[in-house]
Amino acid sequence: MDIKNAIVWIILIALGAFLILRHQNSFPIPSGETVPLGEETEMMEQIEGEVGEGSEANGTTKNEVKDTQKRSESNREVFVTDGVKHSIPLGEIESGGPPKDGIPAIDDPKFVSRKDGDDFLNDQTDVGLGLVIDGEARFYPYQILVWHEIVNDTIGGEPVLVTYCPLCGTGVVFDRRVNGEPQEFGVSGRLWQSNLLMYNRAANEDDESLWSQVLGEAVLGVETGARLNLLPADTVRWEDWKKAHPNTKVLSQDTGYTRSYGRDPYGDYYTTEGLFFPVTNQDDRLFEKDFVLGIEIDEQTKAYLERALPVGTITDTFAGNTLTITKNQSGVVTIIDQDGTLIPHLDGFWFSWVSVHPNTEVYK
Repeated sequence: MDIKNAIVWIILIALGAFLILRHQNSFPIPSGETVPLGEETEMMEQIEGEVGEGSEANGTTKNEVKDTQKRSESNREVFVTDGVKHSIPLGEIESGGPPKDGIPAIDDPKFVSRKDGDDFLNDQTDVGLGLVIDGEARFYPYQILVWHEIVNDTIGGEPVLVTYCPLCGTGVVFDRRVNGEPQEFGVSGRLWQSNLLMYNRAANEDDESLWSQVLGEAVLGVETGARLNLLPADTVRWEDWKKAHPNTKVLSQDTGYTRSYGRDPYGDYYTTEGLFFPVTNQDDRLFEKDFVLGIEIDEQTKAYLERALPVGTITDTFAGNTLTITKNQSGVVTIIDQDGTLIPHLDGFWFSWVSVHPNTEVYK
């Protein structure tokens, strides 16, 4: 065997080993006959618990608004394939490329002061998630989240799940309690509707479930139907956030991983046409990557085109509620109903919101 052929064989063997390892490290997707949950008594007996049982997290996260909207159990139809529950078509679950935990979540986040944040953040161009809990402000730069997508954090004793899907522009913060117990989440390496599928870590992999970030609920596994409570957060420029919160803490680049945090691997994806992964529902009421704020009340959904909301306060009527919508000079938007309940909004690209909420109303 000459040197050229030997090199080819070495490459093929290495590629085969990589693919085997990647398959072994991927989140398993069941296959086989699929039936609706409850259609067969025998199959029901194989499944522990009920859809959404204990899904509402216990406790209330302390926020500056007196009450926060709590999310009820999912109303999505549940199916069973090989004894595994799911509420999305299995054929629509795709590999995003990296294996399970190939994109590492940050589990021990470190924070720096606003002054130290200025050392690596640009006032005009750097954007992130701003969050205030119990009077403590934190900023999670997208230049870091784009490489990790998930931060398992704790603020004021409250377990917080900070998430970002670069493909959908969706920055969402949840209470990370499931059935009243804090959970750690990781990146599964799977996508649905081009959106991040997270998983809750467990000692036994059979107890892990896939969670849709844009739905904020478990869509495959034992927790299917359970929903995470949304926490108020805003996608905001660093300059605007630090002006409003001069004592803010900033997620540190000291993550324990070597990453090019000043470089965005997605380039101009955010502003150009086209998606890397398919979605099942296209809707031309808005440009696919228009930035919207999505809300849900009583199983009804509405998307607000961010640039259509004026600075100041307006009122809107939706789902039988009168909503007071305030946008401050920093672009931070607060939505409160007539009872003073804060309605958290999910921020991201239009295509991501409408792909899972095809009947959504639109404010534009």
